[in-house]
Amino acid sequence: MSEEVRALQKDAQISAQKARLMANAIRGIGVDRALAVLALSPKKSARLFEKVLKSAVANAEQNNGLDVDALFVSTVKVDEGATLKRYRPKGMGRMRQRFRRRSHITVAVAERG
Repeated sequence: MSEEVRALQKDAQISAQKARLMANAIRGIGVDRALAVLALSPKKSARLFEKVLKSAVANAEQNNGLDVDALFVSTVKVDEGATLKRYRPKGMGRMRQRFRRRSHITVAVAERG
């Protein structure tokens, strides 16, 4: 297999658990098909993955001179980022802790063959 070219987005405002659902949908398929799957999905994570995937394709074409038509999504990784802790008022003067979860999205593409 040829070299992998990757793109990374840090601190995306989505939980890793929700983002991994979309990561499993595009792993191992061609770039054109993956972009079609992401364009038709209503999920927030699809917009985030679309940006990162387009960036990885641009990196492969511009920096490494790879053929865009022969690229496929070789690796998709979603790691947990920093969690912001916020508070909401609840009944009887109490507070409830809310977690604003973030994640790091990595997408790598490679040439088939």
